[in-house]
Amino acid sequence: MSFMKKSGIVIALLASFLLVGCAAYEKKNQSGAAVEVNGHYLYQATLDSLTLGLEPEDSIRVVQQYISQWAKDILVYENAKSRSNKEIERLVEDYRRALYVHMYEQYLVERKMPKTVADSTVVQIYAQMPDRFVLDESIVRGMLVVIPADAPKADKLRGWMAKQELDAIEKYAYQNASGYELFLDKWLTTTELLAQIPIERAELESKLKAQDQIIVSDSIKTYMLQTTQKHLRGEQMPIDYARPQIEKIVLNTRQVEFLNKERERLYNEAIQSKKIKFYE
Repeated sequence: MSFMKKSGIVIALLASFLLVGCAAYEKKNQSGAAVEVNGHYLYQATLDSLTLGLEPEDSIRVVQQYISQWAKDILVYENAKSRSNKEIERLVEDYRRALYVHMYEQYLVERKMPKTVADSTVVQIYAQMPDRFVLDESIVRGMLVVIPADAPKADKLRGWMAKQELDAIEKYAYQNASGYELFLDKWLTTTELLAQIPIERAELESKLKAQDQIIVSDSIKTYMLQTTQKHLRGEQMPIDYARPQIEKIVLNTRQVEFLNKERERLYNEAIQSKKIKFYE
């Protein structure tokens, strides 16, 4: 739909919907405003953005609904505002103050609070809070190769994976695999594995306990998972896996202390500069 055609539809709709004359509407449109309600303006550009790509009938319906809702919201707000309500004014002021404080404190935290957590701190918290870092699902490192069900030399691939002969595995995968992932230095959860292997969670957890190599086949593909490291559900997380949680704990505590110190600093400075006065 062309711009001219769409604009004509919108103008016609507004003229009928708002019960105003064409001359008055066009005068407002020259400054970019399409509708005015008690000094609040709805602009033509906003209406145009709502109807991009729509058919004429759909454009009329969308614009009509939008203007109706917008105008009603303004009228209800203006009516409510005209009634004196000290409780609302107090709540608004409280919210304004809280918002300013929040934004200022976020600025301080982002710009001035140290974000680095020392390795020694991580080790200390890991040792002090072992029950906090328990796995609710198993995690593994290793490799996953997905091959067609009739792929050649599948037994050799199994042997290469068991021995971690990466050159042979990579060469075979390049020639035959439909999927190949090495995650020797990255932990994958059972949830992430389940997104790639057609197996039930309970069965996968059971197999991980019993063996390092897991083979799953369907009528089309064979999925070969070789684990090189694993930690089972219910065990303590390895420290590198727990580190993000530990850092979050440290930074949350540090933020509380940092902001409390900043409040104390401002308070003491205000007393020294006599911005705070105590009357007997």
